Amino acid sequence: MKAEYKTSGQEKRYIGLDVHKHYITVGGMNAKQEIVLKPRDVAMDRFKTWAEQNLRASDEVVLEATTNTWDVYDTVASLVKRIVVAHPAEVKQIANARVKTDKQDVNRLIRLLIADLVPEVWVPPVDVRQLRALISYRWRLVTPALAGGAREMATAIQNRMHSLLHRHNIPAPEGKVDTGENREWWEQLRLSELEDLRLKQEIRMLRRVREHIVEMEKELGRLSTGARWRDQAVYLMQIPGVGIIVTMTILSAIGDIRRFESPKKLVGYAGLGAGVHDSGQKHSDKGITKSGRKELRWALVEAAWQAIRANARLRAQYDELCKRKLPNQAIVAIARKLLVTLWYLLSKQESYDRSSDEDLAYKMLTWAWHIDQTALNGLTNQQFAKYGLLQLGRGEQLTRIVKGGVPRRIAPKEEVLALKPDLRPPH
Repeated sequence: MKAEYKTSGQEKRYIGLDVHKHYITVGGMNAKQEIVLKPRDVAMDRFKTWAEQNLRASDEVVLEATTNTWDVYDTVASLVKRIVVAHPAEVKQIANARVKTDKQDVNRLIRLLIADLVPEVWVPPVDVRQLRALISYRWRLVTPALAGGAREMATAIQNRMHSLLHRHNIPAPEGKVDTGENREWWEQLRLSELEDLRLKQEIRMLRRVREHIVEMEKELGRLSTGARWRDQAVYLMQIPGVGIIVTMTILSAIGDIRRFESPKKLVGYAGLGAGVHDSGQKHSDKGITKSGRKELRWALVEAAWQAIRANARLRAQYDELCKRKLPNQAIVAIARKLLVTLWYLLSKQESYDRSSDEDLAYKMLTWAWHIDQTALNGLTNQQFAKYGLLQLGRGEQLTRIVKGGVPRRIAPKEEVLALKPDLRPPH
């Protein structure tokens, strides 16, 4: 493809990209806001070639964050001096424009770039993007409210199966269709030839749906103990109510805790900060802003509900909050406390000092029980638990705990160090 745009000399150019599903609107200006690349549309499948032939190493580029931004970002980043990703909700010049066209969007973005006023978003590295995609896919599998969600599909399948029984006045066994004795009962049920065929197909579809969810959660368990995420996951797994799914959801949303200079910044990012209404002489607190990443907010609220069931101190705090707040408001307050706690644990790389060594050992055991042999990386459950304790600088001499009246072994330190000689002490 022949280069389509030429300008005199090598003046600095500011390039805007308005990314769509099938094409990208491109345009450019110089520092005087004179058009040097007249806005036009480039088909998505031609964009890589266009970029290689038309962009310069001295160019600065801006594009808005959208679903398909990152492939475009990766294509352009190595070709230009600087590339900025704009926060779409904060680009008010575009959002509030009375007349909105792709070419006007590009020019507004360029003018913001020239003035150095682009509200930037953090560009996550590839591994964070991949984890976010995995979390997003799981979210769709397990969230009934989302069209096509796996749990919604599973519920619909089971409803159809029970409806079939109702036609024949056959009482269904209690509990899930595809577990234990119920599975055998359904498989042995005999109706008409066509109804038997239908039941067999429904059972197969239900199993496949369940398998999708299990496979995704197995992969998240593997990632939680892998080289990229383990050193961070071990700090989060200490917190009451935080399990593998919540841990990986939090890590996918945060990416790098160093982005947040204070707990307040992280609370705002999660949308768990309180909104405020000011009007004349009136000042009142509103509900949470909900302006941050919804999956991070979900993870913290989910962890809070689990935490008040498992931790007496947090339960007492929740009960006290419920005296002056609605239950949902109280649980959000607990979620916010957990988020502040995790900021300190990740930022300072500290152990959770409100838990005993025995509590932490049991939490590490629980982690081991919920992952497969591959994710254990050659360790037994008992060795995995001690490995986690050693990473946290806790429980060096601990070899036995009792939880719920049940004694449980924890591997000795020497046994784990023999298998993991590269174990790094906590910072």
